[in-house]
Amino acid sequence: MIDAAAFAAAMASLGPFEPAPRLAVAVSGGADSMALALLTADWAAAAGGEAVALTVDHRLRPGSAAEARQVAAWMAARSISHHILVRAGGRPATGLQAAARTARYELLEDWCRQHHVRHLLLAHHQDDQAETLLLRLGRGSGADGLAAMAAVAPRRGLRLLRPLLDFPGAALRAVLRDRRQDWVEDPSNEDPAYARVRLRQLLPLLAAEGLTADRLAATARRLGRVRLALDRVVDERLAASATFHPAGFAWVRRQAFADGPDEIALRLLLRLLRAVGGQPYPPRAERSERLCRRLGGEGAVAATLAGCRLVSQGESVLVCREPARMADAVPLVPGDDFVWDGRMHVKVPADLPPGLFLGGLGRQGWRLLRGVPPVPAAARPSLPVLTDSDGVFAVPHLGYNRDRAVCGGDWISWNPATRDCLVPAWTGII
Repeated sequence: MIDAAAFAAAMASLGPFEPAPRLAVAVSGGADSMALALLTADWAAAAGGEAVALTVDHRLRPGSAAEARQVAAWMAARSISHHILVRAGGRPATGLQAAARTARYELLEDWCRQHHVRHLLLAHHQDDQAETLLLRLGRGSGADGLAAMAAVAPRRGLRLLRPLLDFPGAALRAVLRDRRQDWVEDPSNEDPAYARVRLRQLLPLLAAEGLTADRLAATARRLGRVRLALDRVVDERLAASATFHPAGFAWVRRQAFADGPDEIALRLLLRLLRAVGGQPYPPRAERSERLCRRLGGEGAVAATLAGCRLVSQGESVLVCREPARMADAVPLVPGDDFVWDGRMHVKVPADLPPGLFLGGLGRQGWRLLRGVPPVPAAARPSLPVLTDSDGVFAVPHLGYNRDRAVCGGDWISWNPATRDCLVPAWTGII
């Protein structure tokens, strides 16, 4: 059972919060998220704020729409504001759970940004943390992966908060029984086709050998402290060795990869790959370790990995976006706020000229530009540009405007998605 004082202490560890905080809670209708919604609503009301429940109807299995409506009815009965977010698109042939997870996060985060909500609460608890640690152990993850889920995770203008990581799932169900609140049982949670379910079924056997959920979660928490300490060292090395261009590429001294310890050099590389490539997950350890050794050596390097091109030139290496992996050009609608190519945060001005698209310059575009600052040849095709029916309209990072139109400002910024992508003093503003 989790009382108000225990939950308030958990929330205090995730603060600080603004006066009268407005928080969003992801509510699937399962026991965990239903309990979180009720606890958060009480906590927010006591602080003079409000909790808003968000339910994603992923449309990936029969009954999802009815379940979302049921959650809406439960929230209305508790006087909790609620919104249903519907996933668009068809059912994927494979990777059903991954597709549902990706769609869920995208819809939840987009809603929060559009409604200026800074905190999104997720109902992952101690048992989930233990399962995540075991899953990643089976995949051969390093310290970062074994640290499992962070209690606080910055995500482009908002914070993902997990206040329940120290509480077992049984305590959440006790909250609902105490309040006479029903919940939805997701049949996929019992389907042994999924690795997480198989591990969940093994947890009682592991607990008998001392590998209890609380001990596994405590191990993840300790490794989380290791991750934070290593990140600080990487921050220092990155600040001392790298130069960043706001158009989304970087120069890094090769000595930064040659200097030990090897773990710091590898983390430096992964940080750059995530930031420049805009990928949601890092590449496989074997490939990144192999590339890191090459970068720390003496021979020339020309490689692609994780959506990036890496080209050595003298004592430095250029890290830029791989053009073939870039997102397609998108139309710009005044007032829109979105992320393009997994790394560029775009806030479209209300007075932007009509008919413009945001995309990459491409391999042929550079020859059309005149009087712009020099850019390494490998980085030119991935420069973010505005185009219209006549071609390249503007390359704002380089100050180029075809018709001398006003098209600068601070509305497109290089803003990587997660904490392990961030770069010290990263401005990236055009």
